[in-house]
Amino acid sequence: MTPPLPVFRARCCLPVALFLAAGAAFAADPAPTPWNLHDAVGAPASLQLSGSFRARLETLSGQSRAGLDSSFSLASLRSNVFAEYRKDWFRIGGELWDSRAYPQEPTSGVSSNDVNALEAVQAYVGADFGTPFGEGSAASAQLGRFLLNLGSRRLVAADDYRNATNGYSGLRVDLKSAGGNAVTLIYTQPQVRLPDALPGVLDNDVKLDRESSDLVLWGGVTAVPKLLPFATLEGSWFGVRERDRADLATRDRNLHSAGLRLYRDPKAETVDFELEAIQQTGSVRASTAAAAALLDVSAWFYHVEAGYQWAGGSRPHLAFEVDYAGGDDGDAKYGRFDTLFGMRRGDLAPSGLYAAVGRTNLRAAGLRLEATPTARLDYMASWRVLWLASRTDSFSTTGVRDVTGRSGDFAGHQVDARLRYWVIPRSLRFEVDAVFLAKGRFLKDAPNAPQTGDTHYLSVNLTSQF
Repeated sequence: MTPPLPVFRARCCLPVALFLAAGAAFAADPAPTPWNLHDAVGAPASLQLSGSFRARLETLSGQSRAGLDSSFSLASLRSNVFAEYRKDWFRIGGELWDSRAYPQEPTSGVSSNDVNALEAVQAYVGADFGTPFGEGSAASAQLGRFLLNLGSRRLVAADDYRNATNGYSGLRVDLKSAGGNAVTLIYTQPQVRLPDALPGVLDNDVKLDRESSDLVLWGGVTAVPKLLPFATLEGSWFGVRERDRADLATRDRNLHSAGLRLYRDPKAETVDFELEAIQQTGSVRASTAAAAALLDVSAWFYHVEAGYQWAGGSRPHLAFEVDYAGGDDGDAKYGRFDTLFGMRRGDLAPSGLYAAVGRTNLRAAGLRLEATPTARLDYMASWRVLWLASRTDSFSTTGVRDVTGRSGDFAGHQVDARLRYWVIPRSLRFEVDAVFLAKGRFLKDAPNAPQTGDTHYLSVNLTSQF
């Protein structure tokens, strides 16, 4: 059984404290020189070498997701080594990831999101074409396996908080005009992380990820930074086509996501903002059964944000944020928004063991405060009020549902905080993330809601970069 939370924290925090104390001793040097792989092996300037190692300890009590234990703990390790060789216009690169997890209980919700042992997530060739459209322009192409972070990262991203990331195989083309307008086009087959069955995940089995024409992602994003004197306008369109494999039944998604985003980056003593709207159309089956009805899709996502950053000191930035992601209400068209391959930590909450709040069947409003007191230290704190977009659909990513709608639409209040500190600048960073979810009526009264009290989540991380 999972030990009581204080016991688990005591066991986990001892090695973390020792590691942190050792790092602090090295950090006593007023100007420590970070160790790096490139210089250690004497690599030439044409060869870029880097890597990182992260150790994470997570604990959760008061489960809010259906079908899982009320409390559990997870230790995870993630290592990666990156190499890229450049010669004139040509480059070739690769990155090896090793993501492993060690749950104390198999019912902790651990999955291929946490485990992807010894995987070549990147293996590509690329070409840079100089200034094809005049001074200040650029063009490049990349073919093979690679990571993607496009636009707001709400639809296509390489998730960094999660222990295992998203990889993509295919073609990427980047174009930039002399005036700064940029276009990125992709045609890819997202990598399906393996093993995906629980026994293989629990054993941290090594199995090569799969990509095939059964799952395809294509589209692009364009940004125009000077269309307006005070903001950047961005447009995006992505298509996803999915079909059954011999060993996996799917919902045969055929989705088209078109978005517009207008934003102004934070700047001292200036109001900043972000507005994004995404419409999703296409079709999806009602379930994974081959004979399930094929439903037309009409779903929406909105993000509205306004903030202000003060000058001097810790440069605090305060923002008011609103998110809406559609849920299905049983109408003729399917209304549950699909975030595709997007990240959640930047907007909403941690993934990992928490993973309760994602970009689907959600209405959320709240405040976020971020500050950087020193070059080594930064922190974030946020408060959000959470509702269901549709009271008859399952709430966000919890799996909790009341098909009658009688449990209401109030999910609760979420308080989320993060603190990061460079123990050794540019080399060793400590991070702690904590979430408190005060469950609302829906997460208490819905028929399959876990009767576990409010949710408490804590993760402690140490990341070494080299």
